[in-house]
Amino acid sequence: MATGSVKLIGSWASPFVNRVEIALKINSIDSELIQENVLNKSELLLKSNPVYKKIPVLIHNEQPICESLVFLQYIDEAWLNGPSILPSDPYDRAIARFWAVYIDEKVKT
Repeated sequence: MATGSVKLIGSWASPFVNRVEIALKINSIDSELIQENVLNKSELLLKSNPVYKKIPVLIHNEQPICESLVFLQYIDEAWLNGPSILPSDPYDRAIARFWAVYIDEKVKT
């Protein structure tokens, strides 16, 4: 089971941040939401996500992880004591990822 501090850089209005918050709550993971002003990006965000410079960013034990779908897999793998977010069957897991990406693309447009 993973331990340590968990911070989430994001905005309460972002569906991508909301997805991660739900996954953290399902697994009873205490976290701190660091509100980010996407029009005036903080040094923490720019340092934590130097490639895309976008929210959300999950910081676990001072190590940043980017992309909300990647977070879901990370939470499943790091916190084994909680309920699984994604299905355990490889085919079902692939289908879930497919639909998540599809929805993400629809939300972005």
